[in-house]
Amino acid sequence: MKKRVAVVGYGGMGSWHAEQVRSSDVTELCGIYDIKPERTAAAEQAGIYAYSSFEDILSDGNVDIIVCATSNDAHKDIVVRALEAGKNVVCEKPVSMSLSDFDEMCDAAKKAGKLFTVHQNRRWDGEFLAIKNIIDSGELGETINIESRVHGSRGIPGDWRQLKKYGGGMVLDWGVHLIDQMLILIPEKIKKLYCELTHITNAEVDDGFHLMLTFESGKRATVEVSTYNFITLPRFYMQCTEGTALIEGWNKNCKVSKMEIWKEKEVTPVKTAAGITKTMAPRDALSIVNYEKELPTSDVHDFYRNVVAAVDGKEEQLIKLSEVRRVLSILEACFESDRLGQSILYRDGL
Repeated sequence: MKKRVAVVGYGGMGSWHAEQVRSSDVTELCGIYDIKPERTAAAEQAGIYAYSSFEDILSDGNVDIIVCATSNDAHKDIVVRALEAGKNVVCEKPVSMSLSDFDEMCDAAKKAGKLFTVHQNRRWDGEFLAIKNIIDSGELGETINIESRVHGSRGIPGDWRQLKKYGGGMVLDWGVHLIDQMLILIPEKIKKLYCELTHITNAEVDDGFHLMLTFESGKRATVEVSTYNFITLPRFYMQCTEGTALIEGWNKNCKVSKMEIWKEKEVTPVKTAAGITKTMAPRDALSIVNYEKELPTSDVHDFYRNVVAAVDGKEEQLIKLSEVRRVLSILEACFESDRLGQSILYRDGL
């Protein structure tokens, strides 16, 4: 039997959720609620029922799941009230403005005995899955370093994302996704981190950041977001003990160079304007093999399929609250590192 879902907030992600719920094989849409009349009108024009208040959703016995897709500052109140009303809850990311707020939300879920999860939808990105598949296969040996970047050139999108009181900025907007991905790619404890925020187009919140993570094994990770790049760096770059993987951008195949022979008999030097170099000369076809891998396909509807199965007690929820909390902790550490202007030791609760 399909679960009945109501969406609170009918902006960019709220309208996306509404369409996903309508087209899913495990959910049906009861309606939406938004504080802006123009968004309510847009929903009704799309044939979607619009509740007149949030309280109407809470009192609707037909609603099994409430999706919170509002600005970040409003998440806590909506989530807690929904849980206290006996509803299961899916919340957009970042789930809260602080760890203490998140802990209150988790306590409310535990007390109510209801499912509470976060929509970490970037776990279904083909680029991320391609890198994960290479790591899981072991075809390039052990991971040494992973660099993950998202670059744009239009500044901070939207309106509330540009304001601190609403939880704006790129650390909270994109950092929450890329850090979540990185913790899956390198499932180890973090030893230290260093983060710098940028304010090129916005003085109030960060319009980008550069984060460096060092793990206990010595593996390293770079996570970078920028909204002022007119020439972008690769989406993913990974160094391993037996080769390198590169994904240049969205929907691009993964390029792989796998080492076959470490020491070459002869190295043809590269001639530069000021001399020659063998150290930095490219490898020949005898010592490496180059190939491309297509991005894996994924089905974003699997998120709601898992939510419904978890509500019914048939599956464990994919987006675990302990994972969400760890990401939030790192986000807070990013702001602290930037404030101090230095690397900080990180006590990882993994």
